[in-house]
Amino acid sequence: MLSVLPAFILMPISFTLFCLNLVFCGSLIFIGGLLKYLLPFSLFHQLLYRPMHAIYRLWALNNYLIMSLFNNIKWTIKGDENLNKESWYLLIANHQSWLDIFVLSHFTRTRTPEPKYFLKESLKKVPFIGMGCWALDMPFMKRYSKSFLKKNPHLIGTDLETTKKSCEKYRNKPTTIINFVEGTRFTEQKHQAQNSSFEHLLIPKAGGIAFTLATMGEQFDKILNITLVYPQNPGHIMKDMLKGRLKEVIIDIEQIDDLSELRGNYIEDINYKRDFHRWLTTTWQRNDTKIAQYNAK
Repeated sequence: MLSVLPAFILMPISFTLFCLNLVFCGSLIFIGGLLKYLLPFSLFHQLLYRPMHAIYRLWALNNYLIMSLFNNIKWTIKGDENLNKESWYLLIANHQSWLDIFVLSHFTRTRTPEPKYFLKESLKKVPFIGMGCWALDMPFMKRYSKSFLKKNPHLIGTDLETTKKSCEKYRNKPTTIINFVEGTRFTEQKHQAQNSSFEHLLIPKAGGIAFTLATMGEQFDKILNITLVYPQNPGHIMKDMLKGRLKEVIIDIEQIDDLSELRGNYIEDINYKRDFHRWLTTTWQRNDTKIAQYNAK
């Protein structure tokens, strides 16, 4: 355990190790993606599926080991009973930090089937991250403001169409679809700009997960509603981790089994849209209360 060393020593070393892990694993995954592109045969793609995702799991494992090497972390994982790699899950979570990706990758690595994150379009341009996620068939979503969509109405529904096309790819193999439903990381500035009714969360976006449920709802075994909390690190969580100051990670899982009333036509059915927003708001309120309780301990 190296957390006793000064932060100015730990930060460049840990950052370098994370980068080397990303370059190594990301390059291997990209080579697999390039082979898929050059040889577009279904049988060949199936042969590549397991080794490419094994490399992703290696990346997740290495990140966990690096985090543990430089930080004395207390991991609290609640509600992960009866999960397995042969089921389909829709995982929704709040978004506190870039570290959330490492944390959820560690959580899903041994408990659920292959994770597919819904990612911002801008991440395509990030070296090794963008090409690795592309090779693993993760969907990239374009985010437009309401004012922009009013001026460009032809772009309305672009993300929903991307969601539909992506979900069609995930029907044949057990998958964990991961969606940070707030659409962006939490900051006080964003919280104030939204005038959010939640104390610790941004306003959730319903369209993406509603459309995912409409496309694959009958295939999902459960929704995993995850609340991520870093109660002893209220500042910049990722920087704290790189400096060896990350103290505790809480992953609180609520497993939602009954999905029958959560499927419907989000675009055309006004009643369903209203009810789905009500369900998501209520769910988010529970998550907000959990964060407050964890922070108060």
